[in-house]
Amino acid sequence: MKDIIKLALRNLKEHKSKTLIISMFILFGVAIVIMGNSFLESVNRGLEKDFRSNLTGDLTITVIPEKGTSIDVFGVNSTNFADMTGVPTVGAIPELERIEAILAETDGIKKQSKMISAQVILSKDVEIDFSVLQDDDKDVGILDLPVAMLFAGEDGSYWDLFPDLKMIEGRYPTPGSNEIIVDTRVVESFIKSWGKPLELGDNVLMARMDGLIREGKVVGLFKPANEYSAMFQSVYCEPGLARAFADLTYANSFSQELPDSVDLSISEMSEDDFFGGDDDLFDDIEDDTAILGSTTDFDSILGDTSLRDQLNQTDDGSWQYIIAKLNNPHADKKIVAKLNKRFKEEGLNAQAMDWKKAALSYSGTVEGIGFIFNLLIIILAVVVFIIIMNTMIVSVIERTSEIGTMRAIGAEKKFVKKLFYSEAIILTSISALAGIIFAFICMAIFNACNIAVTNSIAKMILGGGLLHFTPTLKIILTTIIVALLGSIISNRYPVKSALRITPIKALSKE
Repeated sequence: MKDIIKLALRNLKEHKSKTLIISMFILFGVAIVIMGNSFLESVNRGLEKDFRSNLTGDLTITVIPEKGTSIDVFGVNSTNFADMTGVPTVGAIPELERIEAILAETDGIKKQSKMISAQVILSKDVEIDFSVLQDDDKDVGILDLPVAMLFAGEDGSYWDLFPDLKMIEGRYPTPGSNEIIVDTRVVESFIKSWGKPLELGDNVLMARMDGLIREGKVVGLFKPANEYSAMFQSVYCEPGLARAFADLTYANSFSQELPDSVDLSISEMSEDDFFGGDDDLFDDIEDDTAILGSTTDFDSILGDTSLRDQLNQTDDGSWQYIIAKLNNPHADKKIVAKLNKRFKEEGLNAQAMDWKKAALSYSGTVEGIGFIFNLLIIILAVVVFIIIMNTMIVSVIERTSEIGTMRAIGAEKKFVKKLFYSEAIILTSISALAGIIFAFICMAIFNACNIAVTNSIAKMILGGGLLHFTPTLKIILTTIIVALLGSIISNRYPVKSALRITPIKALSKE
């Protein structure tokens, strides 16, 4: 084997031009693959750290979504826009006590809390003036509006679960109040959109897209734990205020059957009974003043409205999500599968999700980018290996006499096969090593520049504002193995061609 390696090295040295061409393809191919996957690794790690530490925990529990929709901590995602009526909201978790009992019996859960979320837009005016979007002087886009995710957690346990909030001014909301703490990014959007400051002590209006409005008082300002975070700008409040925007009212879970017998005498009356004949119901009404001066209690026309009023009140015990931290975060998939099996067995309308599914609005985008990148890498690899194969075929043709001479002096096919594969492995290994070194130099220079993007869409697509590379041993080893396998496969046909060369062919060629 030692002689074969020496001969392979000599052959590579003698055919410098082809060796250089093939090595350059492998070098740059390996560098691109390592840099691309290192960037995606950095994005995924940053996104995972952000969401686990600040929003989703290690696992999230919510209701099972309806067909054609999905649910994450940002609300309902649906592709059936034609069937949507109003703003879709996540329903309250039913049988909450049973679910909490199951969690208490599950090993590995360190601590937990409950949460509500909704989307709102902030303003100081009663009417929100969207005409600023058409004002060329202000240069305000739809993404510049002070739209934010509204979050509310269970008193005490929620901030214990997520203690990393960077409060820069003010305090946390008082329990039971309409007080809010606001992301500094919302403040910037507020000033840019409405041309007005947003400061501590200000009363603001928070509106939902369908027109629901509530008032809140700003008592604190905070920065995201990660200044390059891709997470949407946020506002935190007390559960009572958030439940109004999340439609968590008593009516949300209320059902009442009609009585067995209903008086249909009115519905059976004809139009003439109402408006015709001598007994016209309106004969006694001479003018509008007769109505206004009537002593009739108009509220009695609606009947008893006490039930309606009760159903419109927020349900103090309702929650959309249960968030949990685990003793071992890497055991999340195992515990999620265990919980979902238990929920199904007990017929509960609940599902457990890992952080990635709980943050699908963001992680799904990053996974899509990763899929496209890997598809492009596969196409690139196929092209590179085809070029390598063609180059090797040309090399075999040029080395016909050499191969024939080796065969004539007693070299077996096995020897020729080992020689060609040795050349391919040596060339690929050296080129791949050079590609790894080149990739690390490029990544080190780029990381030292601390380049960041501020555009909201770009941050969401890239999983964060900071552009960074995080190479891992897994990425490097996988790239080397794929390069070696690809090189061996691309050399199969050239090697077969070399084995078909006989001494007679070599002499006739000469």
